[in-house]
Amino acid sequence: MDKSPDAFRTISEVAEDLDLPQHVLRFWETRFNQIKPMKRGGGRRYYRPQDVELIKGIRHMLYDQGYTIKGVQKLLRENGNHFLVAIGNGDMAAVEAIAQRRQVEQVPLTAAAQPRGDEDALVGQPKVKPSRRFFGLGKGDDEGPVQPDSSKLSRDNRALLQEALFDLLECKRLLDQVR
Repeated sequence: MDKSPDAFRTISEVAEDLDLPQHVLRFWETRFNQIKPMKRGGGRRYYRPQDVELIKGIRHMLYDQGYTIKGVQKLLRENGNHFLVAIGNGDMAAVEAIAQRRQVEQVPLTAAAQPRGDEDALVGQPKVKPSRRFFGLGKGDDEGPVQPDSSKLSRDNRALLQEALFDLLECKRLLDQVR
């Protein structure tokens, strides 16, 4: 028996429908804060129909169109969820309508506010500000570097390692896509 189109889907159902591994869906939840499945006891995820539609659009842009995660994040920021949902559904009329509405809403920038080049065009902000604090350098005694024999990581180091892991996974995905 098939589920109603309005029914919530488990992560395994979404992964199977969109031909994605479950770990990729979990990873995308960390990169796209627009994907917010409902979590029940024990951490089991239930995706709403609008979550599935958004994931379908994200998948299309990443896998079929060759966008990077940062590129899709920028599209979401500039155009909203409805834009990617329309792309995922192949609704080009809705895509055009959203793009035209966005052009009308844009206010022209003054000459002083125009970006001066690639170095001024920021795609995203790092979670941890770059500084001499990388891996414990320049920290106070209370936050100081973790001893080599200790099995603990500071919060900043853990965040830096998590970011590095996500970047490496994205690189692997892109390399696998090229092969």
